[in-house]
Amino acid sequence: MTEQPPSSPSVPGPAAEEENDAARSAAVVGSTDAPGETAAVPEVGVGPWEGAWPEGGHWDPELLEHGDRRNVLDQYRYWKHDAIVAELDTRRHSFHVAIENWQHDLNIGTVVRTANAFLAKEVHIIGRRRWNRRGAMVTDKYQHVRHHPTVEDFVTWAHGEGLTILGVDIFPDSVPLETYELPKDCVLVFGQEGPGLSDEVHRAAEATLSIEQFGSTRSINAASAAAIAMHAWIRRHVFGQRVT
Repeated sequence: MTEQPPSSPSVPGPAAEEENDAARSAAVVGSTDAPGETAAVPEVGVGPWEGAWPEGGHWDPELLEHGDRRNVLDQYRYWKHDAIVAELDTRRHSFHVAIENWQHDLNIGTVVRTANAFLAKEVHIIGRRRWNRRGAMVTDKYQHVRHHPTVEDFVTWAHGEGLTILGVDIFPDSVPLETYELPKDCVLVFGQEGPGLSDEVHRAAEATLSIEQFGSTRSINAASAAAIAMHAWIRRHVFGQRVT
């Protein structure tokens, strides 16, 4: 991906590069009974288009000719990358996700992948620009990702967009996510694995939400917390499930 200036969204990736990424990410090579041998990696996607090519500007001639091995839904097979992003943009949800990145947190890729699954408006990286994309499984190519070098920059941007900033972490003043009325236009912010939300984000947030747990551990990791919080927004604003 070509990195963008601070606070600028980016959606990268030609089809050929993405097919290579998908091939590396789509399957885990397993061991066989024979020492020193590995199991064959199954092919993903579809082969070349059979029959007369379809008409329309969204079709990718290269994929029609050679096949589509990308990690996309069947409805997007053989589509140009930009056409898929444009279609997703017509129906993205109004919530955003942000995660602090001061120590190259390995959870970020998984958060991006989940944000793509729930069709978040954008993902925001606060702190260091570079982040580990392995966990994203190529979904970052379809998700708008915006970088903010500082918490102050992020907060200024969020207020300018009219978004409610909501932290997700365990603090003495945290309120339960399960009973909190999530606003439609908001940004859910997650801290680094270990230190959690920074004091700056905690102070800037309208509320900090905690996730109820019932086992022996004090917390769950940032990627798991992000998935739970995003799905809580989906339940409320897509399925109309109200909190009690």
